[in-house]
Amino acid sequence: MKIRPPTPADHAKVAALLRQAFPDSTYEAQLVENLRAHGKAMHEWVCIHTNIVIAYIAFTNAYHGSAVCGLHLAPLAVKPEFQGHGIGAELLRFALRQEAIRGQTLFVLGDPGWYQKFGFTPCAMPICPFDKGNAHFLSIRNTTASQFKVGYEPEFTVAAGQVRKGKGKKKR
Repeated sequence: MKIRPPTPADHAKVAALLRQAFPDSTYEAQLVENLRAHGKAMHEWVCIHTNIVIAYIAFTNAYHGSAVCGLHLAPLAVKPEFQGHGIGAELLRFALRQEAIRGQTLFVLGDPGWYQKFGFTPCAMPICPFDKGNAHFLSIRNTTASQFKVGYEPEFTVAAGQVRKGKGKKKR
């Protein structure tokens, strides 16, 4: 198993992985495609096993108004046939050790029971616009005391709109 930044040749493989890992959603693949198309800053890695992309993780900027206040972890995906073997955990541990990530405030919208194993804690502030009551919004190194809605890259909302309008839907 090898973890490295994705190359342009990996982009289609990452999109396929995201569609496989999230079979009922085209949102994640559309999001990554939109972020890349608009040249947004991303920290991303793939996990390669026998020349196959089996896992992917990405981080994008989090905002307080127009100021960057940390990073959002999204998405994290593992090919279905490799899930349950610790690959996602290993990829996340790897990412958390990287210079671009360590020391940063990190936010994630996900399963609290899983992410808490890696040091994420429930996040009361800032408020996540995608999670009523912040029930699944967690953070690391978050010292925010002021109340504000954390900002995401516009592509997070655009991807949701594209999926709802039928763009990027999988053919069955």
